[in-house]
Amino acid sequence: MPSPAPAPIAPPTAASSSAPRTGPLVALLTAGRDKPYALGLGPALADAGLAVDFIGSNDVNGPEIAARPRIRFLNLRRDQSVDAVFAAKTVRVFAYYARLVAYAFRSHAPVFHLLWNNKFEHLDRTFLMLLYRLLGKRVVLTVHNVNAGERDGNDSWLNRLTLRIQYRLCHHLFVHTRRMRDELVRGYRVLADRVSVIPFGINNTLPSTNLSSAEARVRLGLGAEDRVLLFFGNIAPYKGLDGLVEAFAGLASRDPALRLVIAGRPKGAESHWAAIERRITGTGLDDRVRRFIEYIPDERVEVFFKAADVFVLPYLHVFQSGVLFLGYSFGLPVVATDVGALREEILEGQTGFVCRPQDSADLAAKLATFFSSPLHHNREHSTTEIRAYANRQYSWTTVAEATRAVYERLLR
Repeated sequence: MPSPAPAPIAPPTAASSSAPRTGPLVALLTAGRDKPYALGLGPALADAGLAVDFIGSNDVNGPEIAARPRIRFLNLRRDQSVDAVFAAKTVRVFAYYARLVAYAFRSHAPVFHLLWNNKFEHLDRTFLMLLYRLLGKRVVLTVHNVNAGERDGNDSWLNRLTLRIQYRLCHHLFVHTRRMRDELVRGYRVLADRVSVIPFGINNTLPSTNLSSAEARVRLGLGAEDRVLLFFGNIAPYKGLDGLVEAFAGLASRDPALRLVIAGRPKGAESHWAAIERRITGTGLDDRVRRFIEYIPDERVEVFFKAADVFVLPYLHVFQSGVLFLGYSFGLPVVATDVGALREEILEGQTGFVCRPQDSADLAAKLATFFSSPLHHNREHSTTEIRAYANRQYSWTTVAEATRAVYERLLR
């Protein structure tokens, strides 16, 4: 049962964010995950004059949604508490899929924009994609990782096959870097004119209070004169944390003020984090490594970024990293490895420095360069400049305008 012919998109006006909702135009399917991206894009689309069905969850919701009449919030994913027993998790996942399929049949939105796939990715890439197409939807997908299985070391023929099917069934794909577009074109035979490169919008959803750097350090047990490296996010093999520990050990033997903060929880094999812990203990620097091996809730994130001098991304493999832009939102300089598009996102000497991947000696050298640079010595100025750069370069307004243009082209 195809959807009715879509109404033309009215041009945005200065008051578009407060204009009455005239009917759904685009369904934004968040899969109930990645709150910063969903709450950045959804309101920006509404401010650009679009009506949005925002498919969210208890977690992916916020005042940004309620403040915009053009957005209709649909809590199809509902509760995602990790504390639930397995049977309850199973029931709620299948109930969510049932609600999602029912919505697809009822919805008059001509465009379905998928930000992420759901729990059963192979099902999403095949059955749900076919369903949306049969219902006459124009299907758009934001590709945050071309092949996460390859990155995580658990790729398979089935993973590649279902990825290829999904990419072929999409009417249009958004990626965040030119390298990702090239990979889709070369590796998955996607036509180049069906792929648009858009910025990764700046993370503007996390609470940021008047907490000072000094207060943040006190909360983490750090001293005012400490020189603090921050590793933040999931701990997985491709993140290269073991290389950072090696670099830290070399630097710390010559710099008694150096501290390493690790904040995040292990993802994947537990043996990976266990090996890193053994290495930390083996360096004899246990007391200079602050470990917060847990999920960090939104209200605590600012403490880590305000306490740090530099944000370190020692990745082995990645296409792009949303956590980089999280650091930028706090004005924190970064030292990262030259993988994926990280070099394109870092202005050498202005927002950070780039080193060779899988080279702990070069990482240590770039960290030493940072601590002797104006980026460190003029911290207040650096923070202001990095924030200003990020807000210009990665504005959600820019992302929404590019996204809207693709919608219009598909509807024509």
